[in-house]
Amino acid sequence: MKNLIKPVAIALSLAIGTTAASAEDLVIRWGTEAGYKPFAFKTADGELTGFDIEIGNAICEELNATCTWTEHEFDALIAALNANKFDALLASMTDTDKRRRAIDFTGKYYQIPATFVARADAGLDDGEGLAGKTVGVQRSTIMEDYLRSERKDVNVKTYPTQDEIWLDLVAGRLDAGMGVKLQIVEGFLNTEQGEGFALFGKEYTDPTYFGYGSAIGTRKSDPELRDAISGAILALRENGKYAEINNKYFDFDIYGD
Repeated sequence: MKNLIKPVAIALSLAIGTTAASAEDLVIRWGTEAGYKPFAFKTADGELTGFDIEIGNAICEELNATCTWTEHEFDALIAALNANKFDALLASMTDTDKRRRAIDFTGKYYQIPATFVARADAGLDDGEGLAGKTVGVQRSTIMEDYLRSERKDVNVKTYPTQDEIWLDLVAGRLDAGMGVKLQIVEGFLNTEQGEGFALFGKEYTDPTYFGYGSAIGTRKSDPELRDAISGAILALRENGKYAEINNKYFDFDIYGD
């Protein structure tokens, strides 16, 4: 796979206007949102880390490229990408038909269903019990699209980050939250803050709203970059680097089927 990726990266380096004909001169400016543990968050000393960050750095290593990282609010990532503030979005963004109208996506790099979370004693056995309740979601996410389109009986409250949802859920200002299952578990339930809360309802995977997996977004004018990154993801799967990163954060392969 590396032998296939290197020529693509060299061609990409030329296509985006670099002066030297080598992949080593390729720079990928990643855009991300760092309030999404364990995928992207900050250490105590302010350094970006998490599954997404390590995957992005591994992609750059595979392509012999230099990485830079820019933080941005999730709901403005697509607009910022198209405004050339960075080259690619690596922020656990789900590839959906709606988003494909604005940007391109690489092949997926993981796929996890969405679900609900509430106090364990709330009596919400399934999603149908939410009628008239207030549910928190991150703004401009697949969860917001789903609830606003299919659950008009629910009061939807949006937040810039998932962490702000957890704060209001604990404070009793929300009846439930909705998010990607693994992020709810690792970023909330497995913390002191999440004590007394639990998942409920089914797992949501309908591609109409929940898309085709989390992928990396690129501008429609950058097909070479899209294809180079897609190739690098596959190479990381084949050479074991993906598994190495995956196993640091999760006890199962989150790539999906």
